[in-house]
Amino acid sequence: MANTPSAKKAARKIARRTATNKVPRTRMRTFVRKVEEAIASGDKDAARSALEAAQPQIMKAATKGVVHRNTASRKVSRLAHRVNALA
Repeated sequence: MANTPSAKKAARKIARRTATNKVPRTRMRTFVRKVEEAIASGDKDAARSALEAAQPQIMKAATKGVVHRNTASRKVSRLAHRVNALA
């Protein structure tokens, strides 16, 4: 446990940030999982629509600072490649 006042404050800040970031991160992961499930089932239309729904959520998480811009772009790119490979 934190002993110094600055360490205690840092622990409080981390707890606040974690709570703030949890909702967008979980939402992004849920949308990504839906795309991956559609890809696994082989349903191209469902995968494409799931990707269209997931892309704004992933970018929104990047805008909020939950994930890095490049990480978000990489996720979208890789999912798009996998959806396009279903053809």
